[in-house]
Amino acid sequence: MKLRDGHDGLLCDLDGVVYAGDQLISGAEILNDLIDHGVAVGFVTNNASKSTEAVVAKLQKLGVHAAPAHVYSSAQAGVEILRAEQQPGATVLVVGSDSLRQAVAQAGFQVVDHASQQPEAVIQGFDPGIGWKNLAEASFAIHRGAFWVATNLDLTIPQEQGIAPGNGSLIGAVTQAVGRGPDVVAGKPEPQLFQLAAQAQGMNRPLMVGDRLDTDIKGAHAAGFTAALVTTGIHQPADVAGRDRTEQPDVIIDHLGQLVEGAHE
Repeated sequence: MKLRDGHDGLLCDLDGVVYAGDQLISGAEILNDLIDHGVAVGFVTNNASKSTEAVVAKLQKLGVHAAPAHVYSSAQAGVEILRAEQQPGATVLVVGSDSLRQAVAQAGFQVVDHASQQPEAVIQGFDPGIGWKNLAEASFAIHRGAFWVATNLDLTIPQEQGIAPGNGSLIGAVTQAVGRGPDVVAGKPEPQLFQLAAQAQGMNRPLMVGDRLDTDIKGAHAAGFTAALVTTGIHQPADVAGRDRTEQPDVIIDHLGQLVEGAHE
């Protein structure tokens, strides 16, 4: 089994591509055939609310033959940025999930919850439990000079019942409060996350497939990779018209099964 157009590996978004909520999206079954035939596969996700283990557990529950080595998240990329920009043991205010807090702590940083604890950095990722108080503490710390890392800027996130606000919407609230955007964005559409995943999987000519023009497609092109838009998530073919060239997909598919050489359109 081979990928179309001679690609030697597949980088794949999750939300809106492999699953929506707790439902496997039709066509995603092809991932098992690729993995079982030794094709390099990496799941590249901007969702920083879940640990690698939780993502793998969800994929396996849905029947996908995933392992921790397949998963690359914006949370991981965000922690790597903190390592590069902050001293070991620096205080970091985490706005996000428990798994993001754990990842920051495991990297050797002191996790704090309040601006009054004078954090040297703020890292902000998505979690459905984030409220006004969390955003206010981040705003206070950033106003006082804390280095601000956003895991991602996705404005929306697909759920079973429809489209819901994503991390970018929450970042937007803090941006309005502090009068500027994050110092660094860790995830898509920045190229580092794509390059990290491709390098780790030994891909020389990867194909990236996603459902968002502004993150998946733009980021793949920034990394120098071929980009495919799948119409099972946020953006549809009608959304492509008028977009910047960096957000124009190289190919549009209806489902992941069309990525395989010889598949019917």
